[in-house]
Amino acid sequence: MLIVMNRNAPPEQIQRVVRIIEAKGFTARPIPGGDRVSIGILNNEGPVDPALFLGLPGVKEAIPVTRPYKLVSREIKPEDTLIQVGGVTIGNGHLTVMGGPCAIESEEQALTIAAHVKNAGGHIFRGGAYKPRTSPYTFQGLGLEGLKILAKVRERYDLPVVTEVMDNETFDQVEEYADIVQIGTRNMQNFSLLKRAGLSKRPIMLKRGMSATLEEWLMAAEYIMAGGNHQVMLCERGVRTFVRHSRNTLDLSVVPVVIKESHLPIIIDPSHAAGVRDQVIPLSRAAVAVGAHGLMVEVHHEPQNALSDGAQSLYPDQFARLCADARKMHAVVRAES
Repeated sequence: MLIVMNRNAPPEQIQRVVRIIEAKGFTARPIPGGDRVSIGILNNEGPVDPALFLGLPGVKEAIPVTRPYKLVSREIKPEDTLIQVGGVTIGNGHLTVMGGPCAIESEEQALTIAAHVKNAGGHIFRGGAYKPRTSPYTFQGLGLEGLKILAKVRERYDLPVVTEVMDNETFDQVEEYADIVQIGTRNMQNFSLLKRAGLSKRPIMLKRGMSATLEEWLMAAEYIMAGGNHQVMLCERGVRTFVRHSRNTLDLSVVPVVIKESHLPIIIDPSHAAGVRDQVIPLSRAAVAVGAHGLMVEVHHEPQNALSDGAQSLYPDQFARLCADARKMHAVVRAES
């Protein structure tokens, strides 16, 4: 249930509602945004009687929430969530392009690619310091050294950085250096990691699991928001199907459904969906056309020598073309919306 307060409800009236919710054994979660305070009721096993609240001073209405994901749902928060990070706005009305290598290999490599990302009009630099790999014998990332290199990228090129966290043990470390903390596809239902992300002050990018349904994905985001972190963005990176012409199948049909169901921004990762370079630009255009709020693309100046995912990484000139194409497509979408 969502308790909507009057626009001019004073703090004491809001706190009274919170106390009553908590006295019933439920969790009260004030929700930011809009021109009035709303309070979500969580951890109730059954329906909550709206009569408990409708007569209280300052209460405008009590709205039942039918979705299993509450804080993520537009039933709780009709207006879009906008996330601010390092001067970049992510969400409705903005097209955010994130670019960089799959893995940070060296300071020279990261700074070289970051210069290309910046010059092409990219807004955020991506790069893995800790890399979850299918084989234990492949490059696993530079760890803390990689995080320090990301910090140098931010300082030199004024680009916020996003990187993946793999476990609770290194979360504090990643949180210290990253502007956006990514939870990867393999950890989408790592519930202890999601709970830790809920305590973070950093925005979280939650990638869809490779076989996850929409509801499972949104429920994973609910774990983060239930912990108190409302700065969540979703990332579609392709799901596993029977096809062999690409690594995964990019589910662009999920974009308008997410936008209808949730107020959270949705980003598309065409690189991991495709697995091959020549599909990335067409998929990026299509992602913008269906209304995605951003792209996260792998870029490398020497992809033939990359230690991770070179085959799907764009050359710098290709990334510049992608940025130009995406801006044009976004202008068309905005003009017709």
